[in-house]
Amino acid sequence: MRKRDEYGVEMTKKRAENKNSGLVWNLTPLFRSDDDPGIEENLKQVEKKSYAFINTWKDRSDYLHEPAVMQEALEAYEHWKKSWGADGDAGYYYWLRTQQDMNDAELRARFNRIEEFSRKIENDIQFFHLRIAKIPKARQKRFLAYEGLRKYRHFLSRIFAEAAYLLSEPEEKILNLKSSTSYAQWTRMTAGFLAKEERTVLLEKNRKGLRTLSEIATLSSHKNKNIRDVAAAAFDSIMEQHADVAEAEINAVLAHKKVDDDLRGFGRPDHARHLSDDIETEVVDALLSTVSSRFDISARFYRLKARLLKVRKLAYHERNVEYGDIDVKYPYRKALALTGKVMTDLDKDFSSIFQGFISRGQIDVSPRKGKSGGAFCVHHLASQPTYILLNHTDTLRDVLTIAHEVGHGINNELVRSRQPALYFGTPTSTAEVASTFMEDFVLQEILAHSDDRVRLPIMMMKLNDDISTIFRQVACYRFEQELHQVFRQKGYLSKDEIGSLFQRHMAAYMGNAVEQSKGSRFWWVYWSHIRYFFYVYSYASGLLISKSLQRSVKKDPAFTGRVKGFLSAGLSDSPQAIFEKLGINIADSTFWGGGLDEVEALLDETTALAKKLGKL
Repeated sequence: MRKRDEYGVEMTKKRAENKNSGLVWNLTPLFRSDDDPGIEENLKQVEKKSYAFINTWKDRSDYLHEPAVMQEALEAYEHWKKSWGADGDAGYYYWLRTQQDMNDAELRARFNRIEEFSRKIENDIQFFHLRIAKIPKARQKRFLAYEGLRKYRHFLSRIFAEAAYLLSEPEEKILNLKSSTSYAQWTRMTAGFLAKEERTVLLEKNRKGLRTLSEIATLSSHKNKNIRDVAAAAFDSIMEQHADVAEAEINAVLAHKKVDDDLRGFGRPDHARHLSDDIETEVVDALLSTVSSRFDISARFYRLKARLLKVRKLAYHERNVEYGDIDVKYPYRKALALTGKVMTDLDKDFSSIFQGFISRGQIDVSPRKGKSGGAFCVHHLASQPTYILLNHTDTLRDVLTIAHEVGHGINNELVRSRQPALYFGTPTSTAEVASTFMEDFVLQEILAHSDDRVRLPIMMMKLNDDISTIFRQVACYRFEQELHQVFRQKGYLSKDEIGSLFQRHMAAYMGNAVEQSKGSRFWWVYWSHIRYFFYVYSYASGLLISKSLQRSVKKDPAFTGRVKGFLSAGLSDSPQAIFEKLGINIADSTFWGGGLDEVEALLDETTALAKKLGKL
């Protein structure tokens, strides 16, 4: 959600002199500087507006009985949610600034103070949601049928759906408080231990150097076999060193999850995730079973990669080694022009939103000391700008990253323009649709203008990404399901039992072209996703939905209008209901199979190209 940079008052003055003007965020729509007196005033207003709502409604019950009063309450709540929230512009601003300079302790301290401030407001306002959830079923129908509540119907429906699993207000507060000790501290401990690890590994030009765990993980996929093998051995040793602690941690968080599920009455460990994501369990099950039934596609890919790399079997850590060289450079302006052309070809609104991000300074472009790594697109309140962070270094992946994050941004702006504030956002299950939609169209533009020598490594890179996003994440979800199931049967799992489950599920999608018996035994220690319970399906669902929409647009460019309708829907309905309006049933395995057909077609095309070039 948010961010900052170490420029303060000086940044405003320097920005005009900087030759890179326009390549860093313009945060002045929020505040002029870190010391803007408006920050404190904003926090005072947030507190005033928040407690005006809380004090108006906390001792009232009429809105729980009369639909007309509920309409009044929800309109007030929506206004608060749109313009103020629990941390206002100040929280968003300081989060953004911490991302621009993660080494600035004062920025972090200011943001932490605002987090504490907002946490109290969130705790004090949660009564509103909890009391609505407790409206009796017979009375719920009156609220849902009331014309004045039409635009809030899905918002209320979601709360009513959660009602069966909510406890009393005091009990909910206890669960919130104990999660920091029974869950968060455990996961933070393991992550903290791993983050401190360093090892001496082999580098380019036969040098050696001390590297962090994240750097070692990257080196384990290096093109130089000696470098990646040394890095993998170091990675394995770190995982094994912390496996005993991770064993205790995983069992603790599995027990925590079981207690919560038992208290709330969830029948399946993953049901809470589905409810939270506004996705029907039958849809997720259709996705899982369809992808699992076609693990032959991912197994074929790894066999192809092994043949291209001239090895009988890939070591587990070699699954992401890139094939070939993609030596085309894409300076930022060239990357913008390419992405802009694709957006214009697709839709004038896509292009207009993209150009707005550039002209208004909503993209922070280049790497620099202290800046957050990677890339993201962020939004917070419906009244605030979207911001995109990049670390552009002129590679092909950087171009695709621009398209990916701009896709998220376009999604945000379409929802903002067409939905009320309570529906500003996207369900987890479809959050990656817009991003991968734009990314794939940009990649197709690049492939259309590349010769076969360049096309083969690009296509292998794309397949590797698709396999990881779809098949690997479904295998991880299956691993999670069995992990929770066996824990609930046995009460405790040893590190070796966890490792055995992990390897079996990884082998299921990778096939026999990837070695499992050695290195991967403790790689589950590093996989943070499994600590956050069952959200990895959303990577697969997002990409496969995106592929379905891409296919429709290629057949009929006018279908882009329906894509925009989907991307504008936000949280206004469940993904299944939104797609039903497009004539698509996402609970049907044939829908998911269509996306997998696209992956298989690319695999066939890539294999044929490799043969044509004499690489097989």
